Amino acid sequence: MSTISIEGMTFHAFHGCLPEEMVTGNTFIVDVYLDTDTTKAEKSDDLNDTVNYSTVYETVKNEMIINSKLLEHVGRRILNAVKAEFPEIESAKVKVAKMNPPINGQVERVSVSLKLLRDYPM
Repeated sequence: MSTISIEGMTFHAFHGCLPEEMVTGNTFIVDVYLDTDTTKAEKSDDLNDTVNYSTVYETVKNEMIINSKLLEHVGRRILNAVKAEFPEIESAKVKVAKMNPPINGQVERVSVSLKLLRDYPM
């Protein structure tokens, strides 16, 4: 079993509960960790035998385009979409961070981390 990590995917998106967040948007950083069997790719050196990082990025990007109020909702959609694209993934974790959130104080970021286990319903 291996973990494929795709970290620091940065997007400008429109997620949040406040009306102005849906207008101005914010910067979001997404990290994805995918547990999968890479034995075949280790032997073949063939991209078709593993999880394609570019496809994962595009899948995350497509979910980030869809506006949501909560980071929890965005994260679950990302996990479900990645799992649907790559059913061979055993488990996955996503971390979605919102930079400079509209909080009455100085906060660099807020984030939510979610896990998807093999037998967990999507």
